[in-house]
Amino acid sequence: MDASVPIDLDTWPRRQHFEHYRRLVPCTYSMTVELDVTAFTAALRRSQRKSYIAQVWALSTVVNRHDEFKMCLTAAGEPAVWPVVHPAFTVFNPERETFACVWAPHDSDFGAFHDVAAPLLAEHSRATDFFPQGELPTNAFDVSSLPWASFTGFNLNIGDGWDHLAPIFTLGRYTERDGRILLPLAVQVHHAAADGFHSTRLVNELQALVADPTWLEGSPKA
Repeated sequence: MDASVPIDLDTWPRRQHFEHYRRLVPCTYSMTVELDVTAFTAALRRSQRKSYIAQVWALSTVVNRHDEFKMCLTAAGEPAVWPVVHPAFTVFNPERETFACVWAPHDSDFGAFHDVAAPLLAEHSRATDFFPQGELPTNAFDVSSLPWASFTGFNLNIGDGWDHLAPIFTLGRYTERDGRILLPLAVQVHHAAADGFHSTRLVNELQALVADPTWLEGSPKA
């Protein structure tokens, strides 16, 4: 695993914002959006690729474009950035009605990522351990899926989680409205790491990625 790179506080534009939301007014925020995945789901129907893995890859691709979503803390409590972060995502065990958390290394090539992630989901679909691969990498971020409900709001309440700077994503069930297929997505963010501008940019880039899903079969747009 690559070491994190400390942020140069003398030149960092968000230094005051980080200090404010990390120490004076520590807080997280969440936003829930509906992504138009009409083209995305149509492409998946023509593909042998799994929808969930494609969703996770798209999230990982956009997250890895932006330092504010790859942030962590040094041992001294100062902000730093991972060179790359990896998605950790849930897999449901219907017999036990529990889920496990697995992870796959980020790869800019969707096909290569799918080749690693698909066997993981199959292997651990009956997992009885919460973390069947062992401890997650420190540079991981979380993705959960709630395919049973199409929600319009979702909020996590993280007790004493002020050191957790990585974003958390929750995906919902597809719904159809006015001939379009929509996917609910909740984004949970530490305000010390990112402002509303950054979260909105991430969502807009994700929308653009699923609106032109040529990467499902060909070369990805990293």
